[in-house]
Amino acid sequence: MAEIKADVVVVGAGPAGMTAGLYAARERHKTIILDKYMPGGQINLTSRIENYPGIKQISGADLAMTLYEQVTSFGAEVKNGAEVLDLKHRDDGLVEVHTDDDVYLARVVVLCPGSDYRKLGVPGEDEFRASGGGVSYCGTCDAPFFRDKVVVAVGGGNVAVEEAMHLAKFCKKVTLVHRRDEFRAEKVLVEELLEETKKGVIEVRYDSIVTSINGNERVTGATLENVKTKAQEELPCDGVFIFVGMDPNTAFLKGLVDLDENGFVKCDPVYLRTSVPGVFVAGDCRANVAMQLATAMGDGVTCAVFMKEYLRNPDWWNKGR
Repeated sequence: MAEIKADVVVVGAGPAGMTAGLYAARERHKTIILDKYMPGGQINLTSRIENYPGIKQISGADLAMTLYEQVTSFGAEVKNGAEVLDLKHRDDGLVEVHTDDDVYLARVVVLCPGSDYRKLGVPGEDEFRASGGGVSYCGTCDAPFFRDKVVVAVGGGNVAVEEAMHLAKFCKKVTLVHRRDEFRAEKVLVEELLEETKKGVIEVRYDSIVTSINGNERVTGATLENVKTKAQEELPCDGVFIFVGMDPNTAFLKGLVDLDENGFVKCDPVYLRTSVPGVFVAGDCRANVAMQLATAMGDGVTCAVFMKEYLRNPDWWNKGR
């Protein structure tokens, strides 16, 4: 097993990780970015991006490749197929980053493993997501693509309620499907939602689940099942939005850095420092984040800017704590 030294090791080559790597490399730090799969992360599955400032429209795959070419042009090394298994802060201040094949010794580590949208696990979900065929997990991102269309939204928490109301600003009809007979969302949000249903755009289907997403190249409908009566219904629609939560890719960090009850990495909200000296966190794996492309990349910038303070003076790590 080889031992490789670097100034900065970034865990994850999504937008947050590559942005952190870009800034670090431009500061002439020896920077290595490790990714379990390939550069881009979740953004590779996004067919169209229209809400990143300054870029009118770009595909997720094209943005990922642009970031990759940019970060490597400044000397950062991106290693694919390098799954991080363990971290260890040493007495000499370095952080060990362990993969199957190698051990990386870094002065600074930036955690950017991202998170995955929790899936329904029903037929059609992966097919129509991967092809840009009408399955989405982000109303804020994709609602404008469904202007004057009919959509199904799934979920019962705060995000589902808020996103359903956001969809209603664009869509002709929004059917919100919830498996229980009352929402888990905050009462004030539920009250707002129920008030919105009076306008006729949003309809709520309680005690119901989506059992399949149907179509041919694009979504044309969804199969709903009442969990009490088991009755099924084919509901025509142009898209299905799934808001049932996020799972951070942080299982390997359990017991290594402080995580919240849902597995997201805890950090201070200004400098993005974790509980381990020299280890920062950026993007969708950190607690209390907006889950947007622009904020993930902003996190990467924040880590890279403040890592300079730590590299100059390690005692800075405890500033303000």
